[in-house]
Amino acid sequence: MPKPQLRIIAGDFEDPRIIALLAHHFATMRSTGPEESCHVMPLGTMRQADLDFFAAWDGDALAGFGAVKQLGDGHGEIKSMHTAAAYRGRGVGQAVLDHLSTHARALGLQRLSLETGAGDFFVPARAMYARNGFQTCDPFGDYKPDPNSVFMTRML
Repeated sequence: MPKPQLRIIAGDFEDPRIIALLAHHFATMRSTGPEESCHVMPLGTMRQADLDFFAAWDGDALAGFGAVKQLGDGHGEIKSMHTAAAYRGRGVGQAVLDHLSTHARALGLQRLSLETGAGDFFVPARAMYARNGFQTCDPFGDYKPDPNSVFMTRML
């Protein structure tokens, strides 16, 4: 399949396409491990002021999304990165990660961290993060050690 022509813009939490893909993302994340290990951020919480949410569009089709949450002291967290099934393996995740990294730098952040799953489902995501300079690290922020989680970080 050809690489999509993406337009990455601020996401609208009122758009039914975004709400639907977020709901799918939440359900998928909750299905990958025990509830106490699921750190997906609910829609209501995502609307908070310290989180910037972006949607990747291919024409009128929502290809994916991701967010940066400011943690303070120059540290930010990648939240809720997701690529729609029809767009997997077509560079959407990389494009969203590039956009989030550029946005984080523009915010003055010096470090980006993330939490992702430890299971097989998350192997492609962890590989993409590693290709982009993220290295495993100890839990950060309010996270606690969890055998179902992998924590990664990189300096910007």
